[in-house]
Amino acid sequence: MRILVTGGAGFIGSHLCERLLADGHEVICLDNFFTGRKANIVHLIGNSNFELVRHDVTEPILLEVDQIYNLACPASPIHYQYNPVKTVKTSVMGTINMLGMAKRVKARILQASTSEVYGDPLVHPQTEDYWGNVNPIGLRSCYDEGKRVAETLMMDYHRQNGVDTRIARIFNTYGERMMENDGRVVSNFVVQALRGEPLTIYGDGTQTRSFCYVSDMLDGLIRLMNTEAEDIHLPVNMGNPGEFTMNELAEEVGKATGKDAKIEYLPLPQDDPKQRKPNIERAMNLLGWEPKVPLAEGLKKTVEYFRVSLGESAMQKPAS
Repeated sequence: MRILVTGGAGFIGSHLCERLLADGHEVICLDNFFTGRKANIVHLIGNSNFELVRHDVTEPILLEVDQIYNLACPASPIHYQYNPVKTVKTSVMGTINMLGMAKRVKARILQASTSEVYGDPLVHPQTEDYWGNVNPIGLRSCYDEGKRVAETLMMDYHRQNGVDTRIARIFNTYGERMMENDGRVVSNFVVQALRGEPLTIYGDGTQTRSFCYVSDMLDGLIRLMNTEAEDIHLPVNMGNPGEFTMNELAEEVGKATGKDAKIEYLPLPQDDPKQRKPNIERAMNLLGWEPKVPLAEGLKKTVEYFRVSLGESAMQKPAS
């Protein structure tokens, strides 16, 4: 098959391109390199089945493909708040352009949505039929509401035009090729620990998240794309239901890095969710999928990646 991956030079996207090539597909990687990096996909460029297109999804493009994974959008607060209007455009206009392509060439399309559509949830764990507790005008809303509109577009193109759609609500994902400065908690903690800096926890550290290793996420996305079922076009939670407080995560990162890191507590940002944990019964029943990589194992691989990518600077001790 010929498969388009938008945001294909990003963290999850680059791993997905790699996996799809290994499975024997032709892959078109489309990225504007705002948060995507050439270093993530440079090793694929010599592959005759791989094509790299520098393009912004907010602009239309004509391609002939069988499947579309629409992953294009900055996904960490630092990046999506840098230009919030552009973030909304990427989610909304980008999704419209990709759905238009899917409609025209009769391709199947998977939208990378997010657990952020649940906002600061009052239901725990979160199921797909929960409508969320959201702030539509807050600092995070450019990302959250953009993704909610993208889901609306997916459903309406399916209902109105018969487009073959899939929606994955992705919870916290981590692993190799995360950016060291993206502000996400796993990369923050690992980089700080390796540099001998205090780990910064926002709030009192009792807020929870669930962390899915990237290889498990790829398995889920590929299964969702290729599964046939009556209600397959409805959203599916993708994440690891193992739940950790930020204090517990800091302890796990300390073990993985072999560092006895101090913790610095800072004020909680606006609209930061108190708890996140996916209910993945739908994914288990529909796709036969559940994550397999435990946090300790995934963190070990992530730490080794950052040791190499940060080089000697990561090993420096803080000045006494």
